[in-house]
Amino acid sequence: MDGNNINTTSKCPVMHGGVTSTSISNMDWWPNALNLDILHQHDTKTNPMGKDFSYREEVKKLDFKALKNDLHTLMTDSQEWWPADWGHYGGLMIRMSWHAAGSYRVADGRGGAGTGNQRFAPLNSWPDNVNLDKARRLLWPIKKKYGNKISWADLIALAGTIAYESMGLKTFGFGFGREDIWHPEKDTYWGSEKEWLGASRYDNQSRESLENPLAAVQMGLIYVNPEGVNGQPDPLRTAQDVRITFARMAMNDEETVALTAGGHTVGKCHGNGDAKLLGPAPEAANLEDQGLGWINKTTRGIGRNTVSSGIEGAWTTHPTKWDNGYFHMLLNYAWEQKKSPAGANQWEPINIKEEDKPVDVEDPSIRYNPIMTDADMAMKMDPIYCKIAERFYKDPDYFAEVFARAWFKLTHRDMGPKSRYIGPDVPKEDLIWQDPVPVGNKDYDVTAVKKKIAASALSINEMVSTAWDSARTFRGSDMRGGANGARIRLMPQKDWAGNEPKRLAKVLKVLEEIAAESGVSVADVIVLAGNVGIEKAAKAAGFDIKVPFVPGRGDATDEMTDAASFAVLEPLYDGYRNWLKEDYAVSAEELMLDRTQLMGLTAPEMTVLVGGMRMLGTNYGGTKHGVFTKQECALTNDFFVNLTDMANTWNPIDNNLYEIRDRQTGALKWTATRVDLVFGSNSILRSYSEVYAQDDNKEKFIQDFVDAWVKVMNSDRFDLT
Repeated sequence: MDGNNINTTSKCPVMHGGVTSTSISNMDWWPNALNLDILHQHDTKTNPMGKDFSYREEVKKLDFKALKNDLHTLMTDSQEWWPADWGHYGGLMIRMSWHAAGSYRVADGRGGAGTGNQRFAPLNSWPDNVNLDKARRLLWPIKKKYGNKISWADLIALAGTIAYESMGLKTFGFGFGREDIWHPEKDTYWGSEKEWLGASRYDNQSRESLENPLAAVQMGLIYVNPEGVNGQPDPLRTAQDVRITFARMAMNDEETVALTAGGHTVGKCHGNGDAKLLGPAPEAANLEDQGLGWINKTTRGIGRNTVSSGIEGAWTTHPTKWDNGYFHMLLNYAWEQKKSPAGANQWEPINIKEEDKPVDVEDPSIRYNPIMTDADMAMKMDPIYCKIAERFYKDPDYFAEVFARAWFKLTHRDMGPKSRYIGPDVPKEDLIWQDPVPVGNKDYDVTAVKKKIAASALSINEMVSTAWDSARTFRGSDMRGGANGARIRLMPQKDWAGNEPKRLAKVLKVLEEIAAESGVSVADVIVLAGNVGIEKAAKAAGFDIKVPFVPGRGDATDEMTDAASFAVLEPLYDGYRNWLKEDYAVSAEELMLDRTQLMGLTAPEMTVLVGGMRMLGTNYGGTKHGVFTKQECALTNDFFVNLTDMANTWNPIDNNLYEIRDRQTGALKWTATRVDLVFGSNSILRSYSEVYAQDDNKEKFIQDFVDAWVKVMNSDRFDLT
């Protein structure tokens, strides 16, 4: 073939340029590679606001009253391109807020309304979120008006609260302070299914086997399938799903009934049409659709002809009014299975009074049957739920109060402690699920306390390990855990296996006595002890340093601590202390990566912390795996020096155990786990290890270790940011 005659007219000029599609990646050849990208998401390169912008400062300048007034006006300002049902957008806005907040799960604290993540895939295109893109577009003029003073995350959460207010509910309050992200979250596991609404999240017939940490029963749903388990109506089976799902998002039975009823007191389901006529979801929509999805371009497809869930109808007689109509309908009528015009399973009442029927969204002269989903029928047929529903029906004021509190919890659960809330409507009441911590003493002689700690009989690894164990519980996903409050001395943390209860009790006895003598919090003393240990270890390595410290932590009490809710924070693995509670299907290095992301650490910070912790002798149970040094408890860079030394060989002897031997003599030098060796095997992590192994970076290693350590110790010091 003559190369001079090659036809180039149809070739893309950037064929060999950048990879511009997420469906194409050279890394697809190595699907099991560690995804270190989860540690480096949401950096300044993706944020158009710049590194100096602080939303939490900007929102304090917001005219809160004007914003709320504009939202109240929006609720009844029906737009021709997407008309409001009965002239009120309340139901749509509530569903948007609910589905943003309802993605939260307690197991890992991920999901929730705290980041505005609903704007991005996959959530913006989930089947359960059909037409919520319209709600956000309706909000755009308000976002545009108030600009940098209101985040999308706050606006999405607030819209539902104002919707309830406009319909007559006395809400519990609202806190601003959520900060937007600018691309989809890469760390959140939404499920492994490759199809929407699959049925693979259970390993047996028990609904309790729902895959951890997931709360939703199927891919693409927020909670449960409204048509029944796997789309088959069965209210008692659905009740099992509801109970498990809501428990996994920190709700008890009473809160569950209140939220179900309150959410369905207003608004309606949409299924008056053929779902097959809907266009693709936002992420797959054509350019000319400008990010709007599920567009019906063949028939009217709006107003009374809207299709969203496929279920069709309202739950109550007055769907734009907060009242007790939901329980009136549910408890006073018998219900039978029906099909919606879109073919979805739903329940409709038998022999309903004409005056109890809700009117058409466009023509009040037309009345239709109300509907219930399978989840609603669960509230009637499950004996526990039914008893609660009957109480709510008899006491509307009590129902309204329980719902208002549950709605507040739903929309704020991932924000962390109340100290992070901003605005005039923050409730004064301290709620136990907010993990309250009293303000600690800041005015004391830190040096004097450090001298007392140094003079104690505590070893370096005892001091450092205890401080680490106290702080490592922090999760940036929902701002829970951390060293502030010293909850490591309370139930359930003091008895967690990963905290080595006997060692912990010994250390706490010493530190609590010092705290009492000094008039300071145990929380501060625990962190100070870790700092003292690090300073001693650095001195042993030939460096005289001071670890930065800011006093002011407080000590929580048992009365401030919901012990049951803290159970999900229990560490079952800790790569930093080289510990696994048991063998898991997920590799030890992947578990460490997940924990690192939750703690808000970068890959270089993870690397330097692991290398330093090994030198400090902080391994669980005193094991020597990864302690590649002859100078244990001296803060040297030996971990990295010996890890990268080609004079050594690395030999597997068990699933998670390796021997490091002298290449020439074969003599055993050290042992290691997968977590140790990944810093030499993974090409990215090895590049960081090589930095710290350099002869000219011994001081840099110590400084970077201290910086990362302080970051962990201060992760829950929201008073410092």
